[in-house]
Amino acid sequence: MNRRILLILILIIALGISGCSPAKEIVEEQIQEPEENKEPEEVQPIKPVISVVTTLFPQFDFARSIGGEYIDVTLLLPPGIEAHSFEPTPQDIVKLLKADLLLYTGELMEPWIINIILNLENENVMVIDLSKNIQLIEMEEDDNDHSHTRSHDDGELDPHYWTNPNMAIIMVDTIVEAFVSIDPDNSNVYFSNGEMLKNDLVTLDQDIREVLSKTESDTIISGGHFAFGYFAKEYNLKHLSPYKGFSPNAEPSPQSITSLINTVREKKVNAIFYEELIDPKVGRTIVEETGVELLLLHGAHNLSKDEIESGITYIEIMYQNLENLKLGLGYNE
Repeated sequence: MNRRILLILILIIALGISGCSPAKEIVEEQIQEPEENKEPEEVQPIKPVISVVTTLFPQFDFARSIGGEYIDVTLLLPPGIEAHSFEPTPQDIVKLLKADLLLYTGELMEPWIINIILNLENENVMVIDLSKNIQLIEMEEDDNDHSHTRSHDDGELDPHYWTNPNMAIIMVDTIVEAFVSIDPDNSNVYFSNGEMLKNDLVTLDQDIREVLSKTESDTIISGGHFAFGYFAKEYNLKHLSPYKGFSPNAEPSPQSITSLINTVREKKVNAIFYEELIDPKVGRTIVEETGVELLLLHGAHNLSKDEIESGITYIEIMYQNLENLKLGLGYNE
């Protein structure tokens, strides 16, 4: 057998071996399933870095917006619970002790916090009073002579600063600062998300000014405890309420209700406003006597179960309030 025939036979034998044939491997690669038909690889979720507990809804909402997947945030208030009457349970204290960070509104809003702050600090829980960079205001009488309506005690500071979007911007900065302090590695995420949220709040502020520049009335008449003192001051609104103080258990006098009914008739207002999570019985009484509309002015202290499940945000609540203010104050486009 000559050399050429021998080489041909060797080549034939080599190509016939199937187990480790390079040619087969090339063919198999060519007939593999197209890339677009493959199942996408599962993206592993980011493990939260910071455990956060918040006392009221605004800071809960701001925290989840700023921190995203990098935080695990809990709202201490159960759904539907009125904020002023809340007292933490032993289970709530356990949540606080296990957290990295507590965001609270201030001692005026959460007086119960005073007794547990020291224990939290001993457990290395960072505690942030979100009112620390905010100038608190006293609730004053209306500029006009409406001495029959008193909203709050003389000299009492108003804790509801978050109802002013510009105060909310200060809260956002404070929350970002706290997150960066605990988790500097992800500071770019917190700064970026914080800036986007502040831009939305600036837009909200501009929209409120635009609407209120076109309303017939500049007076908010509330049948409940008025939580919008900072809002009213920011946007040059007057406000009246028959209540004195913030306690949900407080009752207005019959004289103050009668006087407010007379004021509603005199001013020919369109609506009485009521607050969330409290039975608007005084508001209903005024409506029955005057025939005006009863509208919600949501203070965003806390949410109902349905609201929580809907995923509503602070900004969305404020825009809903703005729509009701259009109706109640007589908006002319």
